[in-house]
Amino acid sequence: MTSEDRQQLIATYKDGYNTVVAALEGFPQDSLTAHPIAGKWSAAEIVHHLADSETTSGLRLRRLLVEDHPLIQGYDQDAYAAALNYNRRDIAPSLEAFRAARATAAQLFEFMGDQDWHSEGTHSESGSYGAEDWLKIYAAHAHNHAAQIQRLKDALGESAAATA
Repeated sequence: MTSEDRQQLIATYKDGYNTVVAALEGFPQDSLTAHPIAGKWSAAEIVHHLADSETTSGLRLRRLLVEDHPLIQGYDQDAYAAALNYNRRDIAPSLEAFRAARATAAQLFEFMGDQDWHSEGTHSESGSYGAEDWLKIYAAHAHNHAAQIQRLKDALGESAAATA
C-alpha cells in the first residue's frame, strides 16, 4: 500500500461516523427497529453493531501496535445482536461509543510509522492480519453500513408510498 493509498483510506475512515449520522438523518424514529428488507438488520441493530464492532476494532489495532504477532479473535456479530438486545436499546449511547472509538483510533494514525503499518498478527477466522488490512476493512465498514441504513430508509419510504 502506498502512502497516498493509506492517506485516502484514513480520510475515508475518519469520515465514517459523519456518513452514518447523515444516513440516519430523517430516519423515522418509530421505525429504527423495523425490518423493511427481509433478512437484513434494522437501523438500530446496525448502530449497535457499529458501536460493538468499532470498540473491538480499536482494541485490535492497539494489539497489532503493541503485541508481537497477536491473535485477533473474531466474533459472531449475529449472536451479539441477539444476546445484547440490539433492537431494544436506545441508539444514542451506541452512536457516541462509535464516534469515540473512531476518534481515538484516528489519533493513533498520527504516531504510526511504516513499521507500525506493517505490523502483523493472525485473525482467528481469516489468517494473516495486519494494520493495513485493519485499515482497509474499517475504512469501508461504516460507509457500507451507512449505505445499508439508506436502503432501509428508502424501503420505508417506498412502503409508506405504497400504502398511501
